[in-house]
Amino acid sequence: MSSDVIIGHDGKPRCVWAGAGDTASGRYHDEVWGTRTHDESAMFEALTLGVFQVGLSWSIVFGKRDAFRKAFRGFDVAKVAAMTARDVDRLARDASIIRNRAKIQATVENARAIMSTSPSLVALAKSYEITRKRAPRSLADLPKSTPQAEAFAKQLKSQGYRFVGPTSVYALMQNVGVVNDHVHGCFRATDYPATARSR
Repeated sequence: MSSDVIIGHDGKPRCVWAGAGDTASGRYHDEVWGTRTHDESAMFEALTLGVFQVGLSWSIVFGKRDAFRKAFRGFDVAKVAAMTARDVDRLARDASIIRNRAKIQATVENARAIMSTSPSLVALAKSYEITRKRAPRSLADLPKSTPQAEAFAKQLKSQGYRFVGPTSVYALMQNVGVVNDHVHGCFRATDYPATARSR
């Protein structure tokens, strides 16, 4: 068993970062990360988490996921796009989230970009989808970015999105399953035996 995989309390092997227990990061690993979605609000949430993660650890962002959902109105794109400067001021004082005014403002502007630009975020993500049969062998094999992420980020910037560098966009791609980066041995990995996955 690779050191990058851990056996959970339920007996399932997981990427080591998910931990062995029923935690926020464990549930995110099992239910969200690497799971292909075409849902706009889910994509917006993943984009936003990537924006706030820049310069920070994922564990900090994961720990505040529920607070972000509340602050950004369930990641309803239209509701966030309608937020005002007063809302931004309020969120910049909200200790339950990461109080970075520039990232809060970027989230509002990204919602507006989702509503006003074409092709849509969902369509763009689909065009950069990566399929492969072999999972990464270890965490060390996971890139921080890829040529596809660089091209995706460049296209998003041209549409007015903010805080969308190649690293945060690659995180978006991982989060919404455009790429499956669960490592070999994890029950969510692309090359994990189907019989084991269904247990």
